Amino acid sequence: MISKIIDKAKKPLSPRLNNNKETTSHHQQQQQDDDNNNHSPDMPPTPRASAEKPIEDHHPQPSSPSSSSLRNDSVVPAPPAFLEQLAPEEVYPSSPPDSPHYSSIYTNIQQNKQQQQQQQKEEEISIDTLEDPSTHAPVFSNEFTGNFINENNKRTEELKKEAPLYHTTNITDQQQQQRSKEEEKEKEKEGEHDKLQLTDFRLLRTLGTGSFGRVHLIQSKHNGRYYAMKVLKKMDIVRLKQVAHTKNERDVLSHVSHPFIVNLWGTFQDDVNLYMVMDYVPGGELFSYLRKSKRFSESTAKFYAAEVLLAIIYLHGHEICYRDLKPENILIDASGNIRITDFGFAKRVPDVTWTLCGTPDYLAPEVIQSKGYGKAVDYWSLGILIYEMLAGYPPFYDESQFKLYEKILTSELKFPSHFSKEAQDLLKHLLTSDLTRRYGNLKNGYRDVMNHPWFAEIDFEKLVQRQIPAPYIPSLVGDGDASNFDQYPEEKMPYGLPHADPYGRYFKEF
Repeated sequence: MISKIIDKAKKPLSPRLNNNKETTSHHQQQQQDDDNNNHSPDMPPTPRASAEKPIEDHHPQPSSPSSSSLRNDSVVPAPPAFLEQLAPEEVYPSSPPDSPHYSSIYTNIQQNKQQQQQQQKEEEISIDTLEDPSTHAPVFSNEFTGNFINENNKRTEELKKEAPLYHTTNITDQQQQQRSKEEEKEKEKEGEHDKLQLTDFRLLRTLGTGSFGRVHLIQSKHNGRYYAMKVLKKMDIVRLKQVAHTKNERDVLSHVSHPFIVNLWGTFQDDVNLYMVMDYVPGGELFSYLRKSKRFSESTAKFYAAEVLLAIIYLHGHEICYRDLKPENILIDASGNIRITDFGFAKRVPDVTWTLCGTPDYLAPEVIQSKGYGKAVDYWSLGILIYEMLAGYPPFYDESQFKLYEKILTSELKFPSHFSKEAQDLLKHLLTSDLTRRYGNLKNGYRDVMNHPWFAEIDFEKLVQRQIPAPYIPSLVGDGDASNFDQYPEEKMPYGLPHADPYGRYFKEF
């Protein structure tokens, strides 16, 4: 039975990242130290690629565990109050101070919505034949020029001027459709002046490469600040069937606001590529720091795990499942705190989803078994992350993907001798295939993890305000220092050249 499950999930998955290869000789000593536990796999030699395989439709509905200890997804414990009450300047002390960010932008938008609804009610404007302006996607803050364009207010003014037209009862459907098309064209023309453009930046160097494109370090020509720009090739996104994931990444990042998650400042596109402008996080990947350190002390691992936990709690509180937690997707900022990046597999999951995606070492058993799964998979991945930080390698690692999946489904969890009892107990409750026993998926939700004795010394309220000193501060010589990232050959084909654009219709949001 197990072999059939593994065969179904084994197919070569589509890689999302191509990374440089390095040897594992520096892990041999720690592996020898763990031989007494008969658990000494080789450390993954390179940063692992995320992968995705869509599961076929028409699945049988998963049977719900009968235990009353399971969390009811309709009653998700609310995130701690201190996670939701931070002012923007407290949440983003490193963000550019001359512009509002999403937390304040979305507050303004909500206020504008209420004002617009009240004005429309008072003036009895009939907008039954119009697209509701309150449902328009929020406009990004164009912080590079210091201007914030609020299209919702503009739209309200337009509706006021046009109100008499829509009180008329004899307007034909054809006239209404024609007017709607004209309004859409005018909106597109206005939006062209508000969007970021490639000419707003200087491209400095490549920070990383992937299957669809690459990430560049860039500098704004307007304010001189440094950013990371993710460039994705439309053709490859469509060819690899990643359109939905790419849209999800933009949607999720444009609606989240947390100190341990990268900020998305804006998106745009040309005939060939999509562009996403985000925070530049100069400390590099947590994976690189772990590789150099071989393994972390419990206090260091606890610091990073606690910050990741706060980010997971926040995302789950907004019905978002991250699905790709691993050291390669955790960046370290200038102050030593983490920023989770790469939301290509993040998705709004109010109940259950089916896609087989993620990094093989971090896949939960229910994902491998092609069962419907929920946000509990992120707590499994958190357990793998904690284990890898403490041991220097993941608990079920194997060079054979078949054997890796078999270990995840059948192997007993083993611990190196230096793991504390508290760490072992927490990992046993996170790395269990029994969803009625997995922490984070029970009645108390995230509280079972946050209140565990292993985290006893962590003051989570101070941590989310970045008031606890980080165990590692990256060495930097300036804001644009990229020495913590590997060198890559630069793109020879310049961006922004005119070209046929057969795929633009898939990415109108950009």
